[in-house]
Amino acid sequence: MRRVCLTLPTHRACTGTISAIAEEAGYGAREFGVEVHLLILDSSPAPVLAEHRKAVAALVAQPGVTVHHLDEDEQRAFLSEVTAQSGASRPDRLLELMLPSRVSYGACTNRAFLIAQALGCTSVHRRDSDSRYQHADGEPVFPLHQELTYLGQRADDVRKSATRSKLPPGSGDRRVAVAGGSFVGEMSVDVAEIRDLDPDRYGELVGLSLPEGSPAIWRDHLIDASFRGAGNGTFDGDHATLAPISPMRVDMCNVALDHEVYRRVPLPPATDTIGTDYFLLHLTHDARLPGLQHNRHIVNFHTEERRTDAGFLAYQVRFAKFLLAKAYLNAVYARTTAAGDALLDAKGRIRASAVAGFVRDSVDLDRTDVARRLDVIDRAYRRLGGRYTTVADTLADRRSRLLDEARDDMADFAHLMDHWEALTGASAEAGLAVTR
Repeated sequence: MRRVCLTLPTHRACTGTISAIAEEAGYGAREFGVEVHLLILDSSPAPVLAEHRKAVAALVAQPGVTVHHLDEDEQRAFLSEVTAQSGASRPDRLLELMLPSRVSYGACTNRAFLIAQALGCTSVHRRDSDSRYQHADGEPVFPLHQELTYLGQRADDVRKSATRSKLPPGSGDRRVAVAGGSFVGEMSVDVAEIRDLDPDRYGELVGLSLPEGSPAIWRDHLIDASFRGAGNGTFDGDHATLAPISPMRVDMCNVALDHEVYRRVPLPPATDTIGTDYFLLHLTHDARLPGLQHNRHIVNFHTEERRTDAGFLAYQVRFAKFLLAKAYLNAVYARTTAAGDALLDAKGRIRASAVAGFVRDSVDLDRTDVARRLDVIDRAYRRLGGRYTTVADTLADRRSRLLDEARDDMADFAHLMDHWEALTGASAEAGLAVTR
């Protein structure tokens, strides 16, 4: 029987999301006859963790659904075994990259990838704690429906069932590697206030996320569309497009990846940096792998913690670090775009060694552009004034460290990539004890 991993990484209170995602897991098992392993990776503080344990214990058992709720100690025990079995000369360094002490959007998803391997799953389906489902006719609209329908299928075999097909010539024999939708509701990144306060500063900052040398008209469109998802529309029936998926069109709270992708290439383990977990979406798009873009969008909302002074500062620093990281990531994406089909082997699978080479080369990028980016960020925040001045002061105090971290994060990513296939292999051998 096909096994899939529906995962919820979290470091904050989300008992409502736990109940809702369990309902989605039951839907998948019931409607598609698959084994759904609901994996909750919990990095929450002790009081919140205790509430989550109560919420998991209260879940009604459902046929075909197994729940795994792992705190950081349990995750560390699994990862220690896997890194030791991988044969790496320094398993302690890999363990640190897999379970860092600071927030890492890529590392938490990498842990889900490894545990999915241990569970024998063929795909990972990710949701986030600050999102909820749309409803239509009184029923929740689960993305899992479209993900399980298309993911891993030969593209030509499911072409007719999609609303539209824009597959590149010669890619019909390839398997659907990624399925995703976007979100409705609040912007995925806390920049709406910046846009309202000063549209020019907003354009400067968001523009740093885009490739250099883009035509002005195209840049203006992308700046306007960035972080807005699908706007405020409502679900009006399924619409699905079969094509390589642009990372601009889906959100990581609403995405699923086939194991042939994530068992070869991980996500960047950068800490306190938003957006780096989109790496595999860029990669599958540039390699022209078939994807399924659907309209079962998730509702995004901002937690109260992000509205506090401390939460605001932490998030803006993560946004700034993302804009610095894009100097390196865009250099990699330029090469993956140019490589196209050459990123794949004869069986249509991603050549991890080629991608690792691009990442490793990016480490030697001239830091002049990275420093210029930090200058732009500093000026923009100071012109915004108010609490944004505090952000600028914080970035100025950390300037040297931020520049070093942006480079070192890519070096760490290259190191993890060198050992990734050994880690996924060791995970498959290690297995994972069933918790419920």
